[in-house]
Amino acid sequence: MSKRNIFRRYNRTFWTANTMELFERWAWYGMFMLMALYLTGSRDEGALGFTQIQKGHMMGPVVALLYLMPLFTGAIADRYGYKKVLITSYAIMASGYVMLAYIQSYTLFYMAFLWLAVGAALFKPIITATVAKTTNSKTSSVGFGIFYMMVNLGAFIGPIVASKMRVFSWQYVFLISAAVIVFNLLLVVFFYREPEKELSSEPLLASVKTIFRNVWTAVKDVKFLLFLIIIIGFWAMYNQLFFTLPVFINQWMDTSMVYDFLHSISPGLANAIGTSEGIVEPEIMTNLDAMYIVLFQILVSTLVMRFRPLTAMTSGIIVASVGLALSFATNNPFFLVLSLLIFAVGEMSSSPKINEYIGKIAPKDKVALYMGASFLPMAGGNLLAGFISGDVYGNLSDKINLLRHDLINRDIYPPEISNDFTQNDLLNMGAEKLQMTQQQLTTYLWDTYQPGKIWIILFVIGIATAIALFLYDYLLIRKGNP
Repeated sequence: MSKRNIFRRYNRTFWTANTMELFERWAWYGMFMLMALYLTGSRDEGALGFTQIQKGHMMGPVVALLYLMPLFTGAIADRYGYKKVLITSYAIMASGYVMLAYIQSYTLFYMAFLWLAVGAALFKPIITATVAKTTNSKTSSVGFGIFYMMVNLGAFIGPIVASKMRVFSWQYVFLISAAVIVFNLLLVVFFYREPEKELSSEPLLASVKTIFRNVWTAVKDVKFLLFLIIIIGFWAMYNQLFFTLPVFINQWMDTSMVYDFLHSISPGLANAIGTSEGIVEPEIMTNLDAMYIVLFQILVSTLVMRFRPLTAMTSGIIVASVGLALSFATNNPFFLVLSLLIFAVGEMSSSPKINEYIGKIAPKDKVALYMGASFLPMAGGNLLAGFISGDVYGNLSDKINLLRHDLINRDIYPPEISNDFTQNDLLNMGAEKLQMTQQQLTTYLWDTYQPGKIWIILFVIGIATAIALFLYDYLLIRKGNP
């Protein structure tokens, strides 16, 4: 099929919705890939200086709510119309990003992030529904393929632009996201046409009650509920890519090695990817995952087509577990390039198969109902990811916490982190007291406390998920359907 024919098969609203998806994902991932760094970075560098535990307790619950709310925000769109709710969503998101750019208080930042999540939750079900309503049985497969390509392109572009802008100011990270959302607001006003559908006449409260009944109907299916519980482990592991890995790279890896290697090949390439300080920022390293998906998703999807969804998921989760564990097991940034490729292959093999499997096991008259419930393990996974990234990483692997612990063991009692005594002040104090350079201090802490051992926890979560999925398949599915 020629490109010209592809464009003719879809109407303007379809392309408008996909363009808005690309820019919304640009705005979200441009902010979210850097959020852990901003929350926990040193205040004298323009970041907020919160603890890892504070970070985890914010990112986990708020994003969990973001994935729960679409169960109900879809009813709002059905009641009041897609276009009106999209305009409301963009107004909330744009104002949320602007507030995040300027707020310094933990409580107020938490509330602004929650406000942003409300806007994103209003947006999420509308775009998927628009793509569904502007395609048919002949065009939906390619149509949703285009949709997921837009998701990945946005997720890839956003962090690159944000990374370049944060050199000037952290505020620009959030303001760029706000500007992108304002562009989406213009798109919906001038180009988005309401898909043909009847607005729900049912009172909103009654619709919400119906949704609760429907979700309860879905989770009463014990096999389906067990599957959802198992998949929480996958999402908890996957989200470490955003919650923890950027901080880990920032604290423990010397990415100047990667910059120097690129510079030896092409100074222009090194300057485009790296910074004037001769390093590659953590979010750019982590964004390799999105790049691999853009490059290889079609190939990997083609290869796993022949496998049953549960087999592909189990194998993919094992591969992703290995890749993520290797990402934390060493502080060598070159090794990270390979380990993230391994992780991405596992992610590409398993993640798309989750929705495919749910669609297959759902009764024909309840497919949408079961698909809606697929947000539940994503919410649970984010909650667990927040705990791992906050409490577990904070106590086991956080450079600031480990240095403070080491100094106290030497009867040296540094002040608490504050506006007057930042993380960088603590690092400088530690280097001075131990008579080391910053690089020597990092090496000493790495060798002494082995912060990379968090890989064990992440690997166990992933492998336990794969084993549980294998047993679920073998004992409940295959034996139940000989």
